[in-house]
Amino acid sequence: CTYIEVEQAGETHAVVLSRPAWLWGAEMGANEHGVCIGNEAVWGREEVADDEALLGMDLVRLGLERANTAEKALTVIVDLLEKYGQGGNCMESHMAFTYHNSFLIADRKEAWVLETSGKYWAAEKVEGGVRNISNQLSITTKIDREHPELREYAKSKGWWDGEKEFDFAATYSYVNTARMTTSRGRYCEGYKLLNKHKGSISSEIMMEILRDKESGINMEGGFMTTGSMVSVLPQEPGLPCVHYFTGTPDPERSVFKPFIFVPNITPLLKTSSPTFGPDDPVRKQPRFQTKPDRRHELYKKHESAAVVMDTTKEKGKKILEELRKLEKQKISEMESILQNSCLDTSQAANLFAQCVEEELKLY
Repeated sequence: CTYIEVEQAGETHAVVLSRPAWLWGAEMGANEHGVCIGNEAVWGREEVADDEALLGMDLVRLGLERANTAEKALTVIVDLLEKYGQGGNCMESHMAFTYHNSFLIADRKEAWVLETSGKYWAAEKVEGGVRNISNQLSITTKIDREHPELREYAKSKGWWDGEKEFDFAATYSYVNTARMTTSRGRYCEGYKLLNKHKGSISSEIMMEILRDKESGINMEGGFMTTGSMVSVLPQEPGLPCVHYFTGTPDPERSVFKPFIFVPNITPLLKTSSPTFGPDDPVRKQPRFQTKPDRRHELYKKHESAAVVMDTTKEKGKKILEELRKLEKQKISEMESILQNSCLDTSQAANLFAQCVEEELKLY
């Protein structure tokens, strides 16, 4: 994995990942069985371990590689957490940046939220409506699975008296759970945006929400949104799952490009970052002594276009309009596939790579 090795599984599934280029895991991704996982940093009362163990992003990838349902992915993650723990620097830098992790895990039939504090965890099965995670614990009193010592440990630390109803977020962090969905913040703003469209959320609406800057969902500044993903998971098993990835920062000026798991997929070379093998500064001790150029081809072109958009407004506007037109065309093609069950697997094998080529031409 990023810092440590774990035993290999007997069988692994095909995965597509959106990941920081320097590490082994992923921020989010999907596998061939329609399992999707996204990850967020969370903090609470439990100190974060600096020891190198599994990053939350390693756990995203391991869950996708080793499970064919959402609940099995949850089990994979908590078993690995118990055995190896979580910890290590989450930034390609001398400065240490560490956190606990929360996960949104879904497949065609169900969805789970898994939130952790050190090796302790709670999981909530999403029974309906909308659900989001952000940079805070959000599971309160509805706990469907939990670490066997979750409550005892909280009692031993004096965080819970064992009498009042157990509220995971309130106990393991400093969050006032009564005000969670009303206070300003990314969690609350995301919840509001999802609720506004409850019952009619399409892939386009989801992309619109991920592009929202005012809410802080689309982050700017020191921590910016560097990749975005939207997945459509039809409950009808005969229909393919469609996963849209930007592969570039700031979804406001990125194209959500479709990906479908089929045999013989064209290699995604222009959105794959270079690798440096054992010479990678992340692999060597002491770590992070130098920082190589990890940008892939699409990233470089996207970066140049961003400069044009900022400096030459007219030209920038035209590029953006063309990018949106390309995206709309792809969404419409995907909707046609989902409505008419007419997937041409040989075309789908080139779907993402072809869209990247079209985007590069527009730049």
